Amino acid sequence: MPCIGIGRLWAKRAMDIEPLSDGKIVDSWKRNASPWMNAVRAGEIESRRLSTDQAVLDAILNCKPATVLDLGCGEGWLAIALQQHGMRVTAVDVVHELVLAATEAGVIDGRTLSYEEIAAGRLELKADVVVCNFSLFGKESVDGLLRAMPMLLEPDGSLIVQTLHPLVACGDLPYVDGWRTGSWAGFGEAFSDAPPWYFRTLQTWLESMWASGLIVREMREPVHPLTGRPASVIFRVQSR
Repeated sequence: MPCIGIGRLWAKRAMDIEPLSDGKIVDSWKRNASPWMNAVRAGEIESRRLSTDQAVLDAILNCKPATVLDLGCGEGWLAIALQQHGMRVTAVDVVHELVLAATEAGVIDGRTLSYEEIAAGRLELKADVVVCNFSLFGKESVDGLLRAMPMLLEPDGSLIVQTLHPLVACGDLPYVDGWRTGSWAGFGEAFSDAPPWYFRTLQTWLESMWASGLIVREMREPVHPLTGRPASVIFRVQSR
């Protein structure tokens, strides 16, 4: 096929993706993998530097796991930190460029899989802790992953989810579930085509986990030291 034909095929494929959908989230992250990796490694995200990175690390360490499954691992900073604490970590992301960057940085076991593939049983392992650190932003893909979570957890294992705090992330919009457009406000010019995300209230998070055979054992609300507002919410969840 001529090169121009390939270009038109990819352009048509991009246009076919719904602008507010799980597919659009993945498509956008693939486009922005390189600038995201650079921003994280340069410490450009203030809330992570001052609050949320340490908060999720503390939540995991408190569980004293031997094995960890990092879902939506990104460029691998968390997996590397956990390895340095002596844990055996499997790091998974749908964006192959990020998985490659993670393994090049020192992640021992990095794999490229989508949440849909994991929900379908393509990831045949169990861990003492499964962590999703700011990596649950879709709708159907997240619901499917939560339903599959019991098969990924060892007996008495814990799922750690850190995500945007609904009461803060809601902004001035109505406090109801639904798709929201994304934004790279505060990031550099290298970013483009911000991914959308699916907003869930606190009640919906709890109900979704319960419907998936999970129960919340603990909830933390890390506070941003400069704003005094919640920087995130962290759930520690176990199978019922």
